[in-house]
Amino acid sequence: MEAEKNPAGQGAGEDRPMRADARRNEDALLAAAKAVFAAQGVDAPVRDIAAAAGVGVATLYRRFPGRADLVAAVFRHEVDTCAEAAGALAAEHPPLEALRRWLTLYTGFIATKAGLSKALHSRDPAFAPLPAYFESRLAPALAGLLRSAAEAGDIRGDVEAFDLLRALGNLSVPPRHEGDGHTGRMLGLLIDGLRFGAGA
Repeated sequence: MEAEKNPAGQGAGEDRPMRADARRNEDALLAAAKAVFAAQGVDAPVRDIAAAAGVGVATLYRRFPGRADLVAAVFRHEVDTCAEAAGALAAEHPPLEALRRWLTLYTGFIATKAGLSKALHSRDPAFAPLPAYFESRLAPALAGLLRSAAEAGDIRGDVEAFDLLRALGNLSVPPRHEGDGHTGRMLGLLIDGLRFGAGA
């Protein structure tokens, strides 16, 4: 990835069933890449990512031949994690609390997305499918939570999931002079707005 492509030309990243050890390596690489990208930016040396994951550089290249492959995989992994959390939260908490917790988790995803923004806005064709992937996974997850909360009389029933995703994305970008509490305050205001007119 210093050279942006695997110098050995080893193909990887195909969609095929993985052995358990390969899955563990991939999960470790994605977690390490997320942390290293957040700390150093998306141009961080590949050796730092491999070292943080506890694998060799060759292992990273086998799964992710180019930097764009790794960035896209981190993005998809975070989208999947956020989408899959909706069902678990709905099963464990009352509707409004499940919605609140999911929106908080989503703000964490936004922070990861911001850390990848330099790459995601590079016009690399590897990133072209990601906006559609984002919407297809997260909008239905949020729609289910909104529907449950509306049926419980906790929030208004006329909120579109994608509109709310976009709104929270904009609110989660703090002004330069604001501290870490900005996103939490904006989320609180947003939830208060969702509750206005509930049950009407």
